[in-house]
Amino acid sequence: MVQKMVTVYTDDLTGTESDEVSTHRFSLNGIEYEIDLNPENYDKLDAALRPFIERGRKVGRTKVTGRVRGGAAAGPSAEEVRAWARENGYEVNDRGRVPRELREVFEAAR
Repeated sequence: MVQKMVTVYTDDLTGTESDEVSTHRFSLNGIEYEIDLNPENYDKLDAALRPFIERGRKVGRTKVTGRVRGGAAAGPSAEEVRAWARENGYEVNDRGRVPRELREVFEAAR
């Protein structure tokens, strides 16, 4: 039996299939986005963002969050986030994982 694998590239904006689709990343308000676009739609994205990019200030690459070697989480400790949350009126457990949404609020407030 022979199996044939077919990869279909789809533009996220229009849903159309194309061999020329490529992935593009951008970030806004500390949240990183990724979108697959054909060249025509990438040009539209570039044209929409270009005035802001030209007048904005570069601050370096977006910090990648998540796990680092050794299994420790990158970023602030759970204790640090819990202390901040309590000081700002959030209810948080003494133990266990700090909810992602609370970490995001903490990061946005920094």
